[in-house]
Amino acid sequence: MNATEKFNLIGIGPLIPSAFLDGKDPLDKSFGGDLFQGSEDYTEWLNSKPKSSVVYVSFGSILVLSNRQMEEISRGLVQSGLPFLWVIRDEQNKKKEKEEDDQLSACREAILEKQGMVVPWCCQVEVLSHPSIGCFVTHCGWNSTLESLVSGVPVVAFPHWTDQGTNAKLIEDVWKTGVRVVANEEGIVEGDEIKRSLDLVMADGKTGDFRKNAKKWKDLAMDAVKDGGSSDKNLKAFVDEVGKGCF
Repeated sequence: MNATEKFNLIGIGPLIPSAFLDGKDPLDKSFGGDLFQGSEDYTEWLNSKPKSSVVYVSFGSILVLSNRQMEEISRGLVQSGLPFLWVIRDEQNKKKEKEEDDQLSACREAILEKQGMVVPWCCQVEVLSHPSIGCFVTHCGWNSTLESLVSGVPVVAFPHWTDQGTNAKLIEDVWKTGVRVVANEEGIVEGDEIKRSLDLVMADGKTGDFRKNAKKWKDLAMDAVKDGGSSDKNLKAFVDEVGKGCF
């Protein structure tokens, strides 16, 4: 293909299960919500928490954080005093076991005190759509970024590589649905910085704009996939073009 040729691009999305886009309760079994029931334990735990009170922490399916960074995240979460649901994959736990045995001790203490819950996996769209979730600490992969927008959940952006920095900038500077953490000179995001970011995103008053903006983007996402919405029109246009043999 030479430089003068162009791609015909059609934007379609957000590509999220329809149960999370039609304004209904995605956990309602009357229309298949039980398909998203990943764990009764974490669902019951979330059900026990007040609305918009829980910090959800997940760094995707690939990234393995250093033990030093895990310690700082633990410290920030505990010092925030907020209830948290943290996904720590088996790979991360195996890495931890090869190093010091007392890593994440603060986090374990918080779990025992009922402040937090750690799981090896969860259904992310299910968790983000739960009314108790008030903030998402994320690596800002595109799927997670999109799911936070669709769910209307404010974000603490914690990017590491590839497109994550760009997505974090969109979150903080364009959509204004969250804040980006600042690492120290060693590349570690310290516990105090994590607590500061959580305080900003979870606070009421002036910083409540994060939640207001998140709600705005959630509504826009729902409008896009409705009959006659931008995504609906673009998908139909794409199907029409394929039918004409234009691709």
